Amino acid sequence: MGEQMTAVVIEGKRGRIYIAPDEIHIEASNAMNHYWLPSFSLPQNPRNFNTPIYGIDTFDKLFTPRQLMALTTFSDLVLDVKECISSNMGDSQGKNENDPLDRDQYINAIMTYLALAVDKGADYWSSICSWNTGRDTIRNTFARQAIPMVWDFAEVNPFSDSTGNFLRAIDWVAGVIELSSCAVPGEVVQRDATASVNGLVRPLISTDPPYYDNIGYADLSDFFYVWLRRSLSNIYPDLFGTMLVPKAQELVATPYRFGGSKQKAQQFFENGLYQAFERMRAVQHPDYPLTVYYAFKQTEDDSTENSNLINNEDNMQSLIASTGWETMLAGLIHSGFTITGTWPVRTERTGRTISISANALASSIVLVCRPRPIDAPSARRRQFINELRNELEDALKKMKHDGIAPVDLAQASIGPGMKVYSQYSQVLEPDGSPLSVRAALQLINRELDSILVDQEGEYDMETRWAVAWFEEYTMEAGTFGRAETLSKAKNASLQTLVEAGVLESRAGKVRLLKRDEVASIWNPESAVHRKVTTWAVMQRLIHALDKQGTPGAGAILADLPEYGEKARDLAYRLYNICERKGWSGAGLYYNMLVSSWPDIEVQARIIARSPRQDTLSFDD
Repeated sequence: MGEQMTAVVIEGKRGRIYIAPDEIHIEASNAMNHYWLPSFSLPQNPRNFNTPIYGIDTFDKLFTPRQLMALTTFSDLVLDVKECISSNMGDSQGKNENDPLDRDQYINAIMTYLALAVDKGADYWSSICSWNTGRDTIRNTFARQAIPMVWDFAEVNPFSDSTGNFLRAIDWVAGVIELSSCAVPGEVVQRDATASVNGLVRPLISTDPPYYDNIGYADLSDFFYVWLRRSLSNIYPDLFGTMLVPKAQELVATPYRFGGSKQKAQQFFENGLYQAFERMRAVQHPDYPLTVYYAFKQTEDDSTENSNLINNEDNMQSLIASTGWETMLAGLIHSGFTITGTWPVRTERTGRTISISANALASSIVLVCRPRPIDAPSARRRQFINELRNELEDALKKMKHDGIAPVDLAQASIGPGMKVYSQYSQVLEPDGSPLSVRAALQLINRELDSILVDQEGEYDMETRWAVAWFEEYTMEAGTFGRAETLSKAKNASLQTLVEAGVLESRAGKVRLLKRDEVASIWNPESAVHRKVTTWAVMQRLIHALDKQGTPGAGAILADLPEYGEKARDLAYRLYNICERKGWSGAGLYYNMLVSSWPDIEVQARIIARSPRQDTLSFDD
């Protein structure tokens, strides 16, 4: 595939300058004679690798000639360091009396750190690096855990002072060393988790299992492995004994490794995960729980046709589940564990590419697990649902109080729900067949929806009308007749809704006011607003947060503190609707409000404590 240089970015006195390339620039970019190529095939795995379908099907094709020259040169210079350091150390042999490391260990450590710096450089020295127009800088190859196809890429100068230069990579590695507790011994061992737990006796185990088919870590690791192997294979022959990263035992459900069969990939993953958890249960320390970290967004919508999950008491059209969660939980439960606790932990960086302008998960869920008693009883489906409802109601209150983001609410609810399910040896359907883990996940999501719907009873009538209208029309217009019918069902007056700044009614059409419209007429003390509604308060909070940040939203909350908790809960409800309907753009703002709620409350308290100057009113 051809390429065309379109611009050269240079450092100016007041910032970066873009100039058109000339023949010298173009010739220089193609004149490099790279003397080694990592010409290994890229995997045919479109989930994580998009370039092969465009002909970029080997690792060397991910780099320009100039980038290949830089990487091979730097990699080989790592080998030259050994002779250089030996020469500088002179004739000293063995251990230095002031240093426990011997000569070879010292040299190997320096070479390893330098090789890691070259690998850091590789992340910025490929044709997958795009240009960040907002920051006027280069974006690295792995802005997310994949190698996508990039049509407009940027090529960094390793010897510049800009992002991606080699000395900056050295600084990264040096910074890690400075912050590391090098006096504390550590050991990292690679093992097949289905066969061994590092050979330890009664260990305390905390694990982050693979996320089904979400990320092919071994495949992606080859991008860095090929350069590390070139520099370090003589120092670590056992680690770099293969041309590419070993993949056969990696626990991921990757169909391309099984001739394209999703069923075989799933079976491999399920069997392996079950064996790994069974092994952990057999060897773990009995006084401590197993903790499992997991973060996998539920997005699969199961049709209820030909399913015995939905019957007369469960009247819904579709239910949400997740194969990733299902397989992980099935392995955990079938190996004899029960879930005794759940901790949502904020683990995901907010600035990562996948989270920008998207409803990406912000937290991982830590499942606390202990061996299930061998005499654990069974339960009937109805008993499970009743206990599930009670458990989720209590858990939901606590999660909201703790500020769990709406985008994380569904997966955070899995823990309390599966705590109920996993305490039994099995949960039985009315016909005596076992209720599957997938069916339990669907019921957990159904009950979560039901609890959020029931909470609408705490809102004012106008807000209940607005929620129902939003669920049907979002912010679009509908007929006056439909609005009038809905107002009777919700016992709300359309005229009151207009006066309260919730909707507009004109020419036989009705629509909810947009946030900027609500903000333009906002004045709860004015006669125009004969009633303050939770709906209007929430929309005004979002508008202030979007335009003025947490101080602006905090000022609204300080004026109307009695509406705060209901406005936050309403944002949860609306996000739930958006998630179910697939309205990710609309849901973004409701997630943003709840995620920022702790900071908004802080600003509100600061404003509430600040002295205010009262105004005189001359109104009768």
